[in-house]
Amino acid sequence: MITDYFALFNEPRRPWLDAELLKQKFLALSAAVHPDRVHNLGEVDRAAAQEHYTELNAAYNCLREPKERLQHLLELELGALPKDIQRIPSDLMDLSLEIGKACREADAFLAEKAKITSPLLQVTFFERSQEFVENLQALRQRVHALNERLTAELKEIDAAWTADSASHTALLQRLEELYRLFSYFARWTAQIQERAVRLMF
Repeated sequence: MITDYFALFNEPRRPWLDAELLKQKFLALSAAVHPDRVHNLGEVDRAAAQEHYTELNAAYNCLREPKERLQHLLELELGALPKDIQRIPSDLMDLSLEIGKACREADAFLAEKAKITSPLLQVTFFERSQEFVENLQALRQRVHALNERLTAELKEIDAAWTADSASHTALLQRLEELYRLFSYFARWTAQIQERAVRLMF
């Protein structure tokens, strides 16, 4: 049976949680069972405190991230994990292709750069790499803007969140779509960031 992380923090199940308030709750709840506080207890009590601390940590890490929180909420509400990411929505297809192309080009450039041993040529490659970094950063900004719009919609859905079963079902369906979009954006951001970091060295 899945642990209800919302209940662990004495929070109602909902799509949005205030990150700062959640952090304060986590610090308050975890303080009593922190390993530094329980080191002088008996072995059984220490193990129980460690288990509870680990559970609180996992709950906090899940609930503070919109994508992870949505996955957990949907699993609790629907009794199963949301289905895997499906086809990319048509309105995001161009951006997906653009990110894929930019990553492939960056990978090819990095492979070429790795073969260079001449210090003079390495300087030239460093200058060229800045162009790739700028392109990737522009793409990351576009993804970030889309992510911000999703977050705003998530807050709107949270304001409309009720136990009324008819609206609840419709909202859960949209939350599943948002979960997938957050998944795309997280994956794209990670792909872009990984190349940008490698290009800087």
